[in-house]
Amino acid sequence: MKIAVVGTGYVGLVSGTCFAETGITVTCVDIDKKKIEDLQKGIIPIYEPGLEDMVKRNVEKGLLFFSTSLEESIVGCEAVFIAVGTPPDEDGSADLQYVLGVADEIGQYMQEYLVIATKSTVPIKTAEKVRQKVSDALKKRDNKLKFDVASNPEFLKEGAAINDFLKPDRIVIGRDSERAEKIMKRLYKPFLLNGHPIIFMDITSAEMTKYAANSMLATKISFMNDIANLCEVVGADVNMVRKGIGSDARIGNKFIYPGAGYGGSCFPKDVKALIRTGDQYNRSLEILKAVEFVNENQKAVIPAKIKSHFGDSLSGKKLGVWGLSFKPHTDDMREAPSLRIIEMLIDAGVKIKAYDPVAMEEGKKILGDSITFCEDKYEALIDADGLVVVTEWPEFRVLNYHVLEKLMREKVIFDGRNIYDSEELMEHGFAYYSIGKQPVKP
Repeated sequence: MKIAVVGTGYVGLVSGTCFAETGITVTCVDIDKKKIEDLQKGIIPIYEPGLEDMVKRNVEKGLLFFSTSLEESIVGCEAVFIAVGTPPDEDGSADLQYVLGVADEIGQYMQEYLVIATKSTVPIKTAEKVRQKVSDALKKRDNKLKFDVASNPEFLKEGAAINDFLKPDRIVIGRDSERAEKIMKRLYKPFLLNGHPIIFMDITSAEMTKYAANSMLATKISFMNDIANLCEVVGADVNMVRKGIGSDARIGNKFIYPGAGYGGSCFPKDVKALIRTGDQYNRSLEILKAVEFVNENQKAVIPAKIKSHFGDSLSGKKLGVWGLSFKPHTDDMREAPSLRIIEMLIDAGVKIKAYDPVAMEEGKKILGDSITFCEDKYEALIDADGLVVVTEWPEFRVLNYHVLEKLMREKVIFDGRNIYDSEELMEHGFAYYSIGKQPVKP
């Protein structure tokens, strides 16, 4: 079986590589010539655990190819996946120019029946626009080739994408023909052998499922952050509250960890897009508007705690920041809470030294010379007035108190992810500010 995946960003590269891992012949297509040349050399444009080795292995096996030519790549394919970016417009709606551009090209070049599946996260009714683009391109060729459009949203977690694709909780496919269903079922058969469910539905429902899933997870996060902020005021411990409600099977213990706000390429963009869709259909999604509002405010909580400790004037203070990526095990800094936190601290006159295990290069691209980037986590604490933890990387979880005491000018930690034990920190003479719990001071 042969397929093409258009777009070698996070979704496209992971999807194409994992399909190749099951024995399918895959060509990943991108208009970025430099990126394709790098991929052909084994240079991976993103950080994702396990991806580099899998790419190299399948290239060597002759199952995975990279090309800038869509025309050549779709020859002999049974399906083409569209996995290009859908960045938000100024009004929050998803920009479909790249998706529809690919659809137009497919219509120009296809020579036989194809299933054209959207893998990108796209607004409801995008499949209809894709179908129209392909049809229009075929008409210009005076060609009556048959094709089907399908929606196959991805549910990948950055940092665990390989496992998510190979061992999915579920596979969602929207289709409107038996022929398309048959091809998609055969394509995904290797992933069903361990009992992972494949759910076929109409295309519009599949498009909605992706947005609804991410918006529900974002809602849980914002809800817990709202509760955490109330806990601080009334004197409750949000960690205990989280355990109490998470033991309820109806609620569950995932995505109820309070913190400095969510970020990344999915939740902020998808929440905005679904809000925009609701407005377009005169169905205002008030809960999601509140979710977005709470999340933006949450990114200001850590700077507020820093001001409460040092006083309103932060000019000249030096802080070490651990973590730049929006979550562990990725170098993705899109909508990362670290960016808002650092921006607010710089505006207040704080000098910042930062460290992240994998997002340093990305951080330099975005932040330039506005902060100092360090080679290791402890370098960031030399002469620091405090430590700010923004991303819960595993290497940050155990502190060397002896080293901290020697390096830091003041023993205070602002923990945006609640990864430390307040009693242990207090025993070592540290003031500790976390989320959803009153601060402790020695």
